[in-house]
Amino acid sequence: MRYAPRMDAIRVEALTKRYEATLAVDDIAFVVQPGETVGLLGGNGAGKTTTIAMLLGLLVPSSGKITVLGHNMARDRYAALARMNFSSPYVALPQRLTVAENLRVYGHLYGVRHLEDRIAELARELDLGDLLTRKAGQLSAGQKTRVALAKSLINRPDVLLLDEPTASLDPDTGDMVRTWLEKYRAESGCAILLASHNMDEVERMCSMVLMMRKGRIVDRGSPAELLERYGQEDLEEVFLDIARDRPRAVSP
Repeated sequence: MRYAPRMDAIRVEALTKRYEATLAVDDIAFVVQPGETVGLLGGNGAGKTTTIAMLLGLLVPSSGKITVLGHNMARDRYAALARMNFSSPYVALPQRLTVAENLRVYGHLYGVRHLEDRIAELARELDLGDLLTRKAGQLSAGQKTRVALAKSLINRPDVLLLDEPTASLDPDTGDMVRTWLEKYRAESGCAILLASHNMDEVERMCSMVLMMRKGRIVDRGSPAELLERYGQEDLEEVFLDIARDRPRAVSP
């Protein structure tokens, strides 16, 4: 592993983002450790996307501090970004390039050594062999999701930000992708921040869940802790309780 022992992979302190009269993210704080998968959950407009954009350096916080792999993102974000990556099926890759060409472009941007070997490895593990020569604009939604995931893994990141990583995938392929991500995390020590509306996926992959509503983290805990706290049998009901501001069944 390339990070120092016990170094936080992600540390967020008093993070706030304001757009004029709109408070998109309101004084949130959390830590993700190396080798940990943390879920970031909330309804539309809860602040998840804005939080991820600030972690990637795409948005400048109004206040607060973000540290990734020991690097202050306000002063030294490029050192961290080289060891991070991001996947979302909602961010389109260049449509006229083939899948292989897209992966080469991103591989060169990250300075990946033995790039063709890495592309071949990802093609095997994510079942992309038949897609490499096809243009990105000709892919189905599920195929685009797998290619986006391959792009996010091209540099073997130490921090991986995932936004709906299995959206549009059939159950069999979705299970394969989750299994592969869990294996990659266990073997590499990668820290994963996962934004997902698939509660089964969150229960399976996450050791900690952050629940957001109206820009704030309103609750947090392991899936088992949240289920007990809200007196529910599945995480979807907990999500609905929080999204609708229903009272907890049990005091924490």
